[in-house]
Formats: sequence, structure tokens, C-alpha cells
Amino acid sequence: MKQFTTRPEIKGTFGAVSSTHWLAAQCGISVLERGGNAFDAAVAAGFVLQVVEPHLNGLGGEVPIVLWDVTRKKVDVICGQGPAPSAAGIQRIRKMGLGEVPGTGLIAACVPGAFAAWLALLRDHGTWRLADVLEFAIGYAESGYPLLPRITDILVMVEPLFREHWPSSAAVYLGGGVPRPGQRFHNRDLAATYRRLLRDTAPAGGREEQIEAALRSFYSGFVAEAVDLHCRHELMDSSGVAHPGLLTAADLAAFQARREDPVTADFRGWTVAKCGPWSQGPVFLQQLQLLAPYDLASTGFLSADHIHLVTECAKLAFADREAWYGDPDFASVPLADLLSSRYADERRPLVGDRASLALTPGRPAGLEPRLPRREARAVTEGHWTGAGSQSLGAVRGDTVHVAVADRHGNLVACTPSGGWLQSSPVIPGLGFCLGTRAQMFNLDPQHPNHLEGGKRPRTTLSPSLALRDGEPCLAFGTPGGDQQDQWTLEFFLTHAVFGQDLQASIDAPMFHTTHFPSSFAPHDSHPGRLHSEPMEPGVLDELRRRGHDVFEADRSSLGRICAVGVDHATGILSAAASARGAQAYAAGR
Repeated sequence: MKQFTTRPEIKGTFGAVSSTHWLAAQCGISVLERGGNAFDAAVAAGFVLQVVEPHLNGLGGEVPIVLWDVTRKKVDVICGQGPAPSAAGIQRIRKMGLGEVPGTGLIAACVPGAFAAWLALLRDHGTWRLADVLEFAIGYAESGYPLLPRITDILVMVEPLFREHWPSSAAVYLGGGVPRPGQRFHNRDLAATYRRLLRDTAPAGGREEQIEAALRSFYSGFVAEAVDLHCRHELMDSSGVAHPGLLTAADLAAFQARREDPVTADFRGWTVAKCGPWSQGPVFLQQLQLLAPYDLASTGFLSADHIHLVTECAKLAFADREAWYGDPDFASVPLADLLSSRYADERRPLVGDRASLALTPGRPAGLEPRLPRREARAVTEGHWTGAGSQSLGAVRGDTVHVAVADRHGNLVACTPSGGWLQSSPVIPGLGFCLGTRAQMFNLDPQHPNHLEGGKRPRTTLSPSLALRDGEPCLAFGTPGGDQQDQWTLEFFLTHAVFGQDLQASIDAPMFHTTHFPSSFAPHDSHPGRLHSEPMEPGVLDELRRRGHDVFEADRSSLGRICAVGVDHATGILSAAASARGAQAYAAGR
């Protein structure tokens, strides 16, 4: 059955871009039309997203990237997830009187990885100079852009925090009072930061040399110096107590974005490539392995059987995420076993007719799983009812996405996040915030994802690239934290199993479970809970009968998936973007 679509699937032969903000998508297309390739377009769009969606990502955040470069004929991952500061550690946090890493403020800052990853993508795969790709972001930061209503909503909630505790944030975002939705908004400090990075490249000659000069300026120059000074100040965080940060200039100087091989799994002629277990990406692949023998098509699209099977397999995969995933440079992650069909066969009998209420990690290679031991949220309950941003009603940050395909055969998916305006104070004079990704560590010394200096947190960020019969043909991703590899899995199944086009697969009703602990402080979980957009009559009632704790969400409220595709038989490129949230757009010609 053909699904209702909110907009056409964009098709063409020249280029295709999909992004969570219409301005980023349009700038990406402009780069392609001016002779750039998919990677130039993605970098330009990525910097625009830092300006126009500062509540969802920023220059102080991170970005994982999955790509196919037609000149290399292989899938690559660029890891733009920065590590914890070298001074970070379990005992350091405990000495502060904390039971976990706060979700906001300076303690949770990791090394900003986004700038290094974007520049690695541009240097190694792009063709444009840095000044050319930054032109769009600088223009919007200097000349202004229409402010999203959601940004205004967030600023209303955090205004007391900004005015009392984070004056540098108030100076950027509240100088004339809380801005109105749709107001033309400027961030001239951020524009000046971009421009200074470019000025520092001027003495360098070639394109690659200029990129290297910009990296030095950021990670060993004025940005690193400003970050070091900023983190020495005691500033309020969500514990309700002011703390300094742990990040130093030396931490930034030691960082480089890394190229890695992807992890992959095969599924009915498809091969899906994801980031390693420093991300949650492998849970997508574990779900595919668990679902492989089921005849999903015969269950009926979005029937109770369909939703039940997908949800119960997700519970098993995410239980393994909780027990086993972490930075493989620091922890022994049995990834080959976790992704094996043999292991999926062992786990699949746990999928029953009724909803499971247990968090049940498996025993890959016979090893004993360890779920993280979590203590009270703070030493005193008063820490969590003080003046931190969470107590003022601030929302968690989220994420953005950009995917691009070009006529040459290049394909890339990028999921930037972190450096949210509401989660950490603006660095004075630079116009952007640090990230708070270290909140995803735990303080259990026996767990793979416990806090250690120089270690990457196990992030939720999870771009995807899929090949069909060995040919790269699909790049996609979504904001959504723990839901990313649930919403994108359902999108992929709708396309690959049920035969819907990209736009119909995005527009189809979505669902997810919050059965397992959240990756974000305070790491709450809701065993058996199933969130669902409205379904056909009787479906949600049947799921309740099977034991699911069903929360019916508003129509078209879950997910902001963006996707681009390539049909190698016809040479046609396609793009689609979610209408949810009324801001993501696809463009192409």
C-alpha cells in the first residue's frame, strides 16, 4: 500500500541534499551547482547548521561522518567525537560531591571534535578552499537568519539561568531581551571566530595547507587558549552547584579527527555501514540480525505484529549497548560476536508473544555482561533541586543531520550535535558553547563506558550508509538521541522490506521504546514503554493487550529523518526529508 506523503520525493541527476534545516539544504545545493562535490556541500551545510540551529549543534560539538568516496571505492568513517579531558576520572567527579557527570555546564565538556572532522572531510575528500565553504555560515552569522520558534521557547526557559549565572550566554542571546520567533538574529562573535580562523590561514599557500593552518589555529591557537581560560571559571551546572571545567588547551592540542573502518551487517541484499561501538551505531546492525529470519512483509505494515517484533528486538540490542559498548581503544568490546548471526540466533528466542519488562543483555563469546551501577544523582538531593538549568525547565539538546549525493557517485551522511546553547555557557568572545557529551559516561569502574581521561564517550550519534548488491545507494540519519537507531531502522525497513520510496518511508507513522536507560543525565528508563504516533484502529489496543505500556504521541511528532539515495541502474538521485518539526528540507536537481 502506498503511504501518504507530505511532499514529493526529490529526484534528479545532478545532486541531492537533505538536511534538518532548509537553509543548510539550499546552501548544499548551491555548492554542488558551483562545482563542488558532495563533501564540499556537506561541510558548507554543516557549518550553516552551527549557526541556524545553535540549540541542536555548534562549533564546540561533535560529528560522526560515514561516506563513500568514488575515488577510494570503500566506505569510510570520520570520527569527530572528542575524548574526555586528560584530567577526567571517576575519583575527580566523586571529589566534587557528585554521583554522576552533570548534564549541563563545564564538567561534561569533551574536546570539540566537529571542527576537526569537518576539515578532515574537506581536506581528504573535498575540492573547495575553507574560505569558500565557510562563506555561507559567516554570512548568516553576520547578516542574520530567521530564528526558529523552538529557539525562542528554549531561551524563555533558560533566561533566569543566563541572566544570573551565564552572563556570556545572555550577552549573545538576550542582549535585547528574549528574541521573537522569526526575528532576524545575528551571532557576530561566532562570525568573528570563523573569520579569525580564516585569517590565520592566509600565510599558507595551497588548499590543504590552509586547512592545516585553520586546525592549528583552533586546536593550538586562540580557540584552545579561550577554552582553557573559560574552563577555569566556576559556572553553574545541573547539579545546582557551580564547578570549573576539566578541559585544557593541552587536551585540544592532542586531538585529531580519526579515519576508521565502518562496522557492517548484511540484510537481504543490503549492507549497512555504521560507526563503531564508541557510538550506538552497532545496535542498528544487531537489530537487523535479530529481524533477519522474520517475514516482516507478511505481518502487515505497521500491524501490531510488526511493531511488537521490532520493539522486542530493539530491547535486546539496546540491552547489549548498555552492557558492552564503549571506546574500543580503552575497552574490550566483543563486537564480532555481538554482530554475528550465531549470537542473534541465541538471543532471538527471548522475543516472546508479550512485551518484555526486563533489561536482558546477552553473553557474547560466553562473557558475563555488566550493566552500569548508577548511584544517587548527587550526594545530596538538594544538588538536583538547585539553580541548575534542568531545575529551570531547560530541555535537553538534540541533533541535526545532513546527507548529500552528487553526480560523480559520492555519498555522505553526517550527524552533528553538541555545543547546545542551553547546556553550556558561551565561551566569551567566541560565540559558541562547549559540548556536554561526557554525561554519557558512567562512574562504574568495571563498565566499558566508565569515565577515563582521553576516552571517547559512547555517544548516541549514528549516521548510516547502505549499499545494495555492493553499490552505495543510501545515506540517512536523524536527530533523536537514543531514538536515532530506532527511527532510522523503521525508515530503512519501510524502504527495504515494504518497498516504499524515501519520502513515504520517512512520512510513515513512527514508534520507539524507552525501555532502556537514557544516555542523557539523569539516565531515566521506562521498562516496557512504547511511544507511538497514531496507528490504524485497534493496533495500539492490541499492543497494550500484549503488555506494552503505550504512550500515544501526536501525529507526525517522532523523528526528523533526512535521506538521499542513488539508483545505479538509472543514474537518478533522490532526496527526502521529514516534515515533522516544519524545518527539514530536501533539495536537488
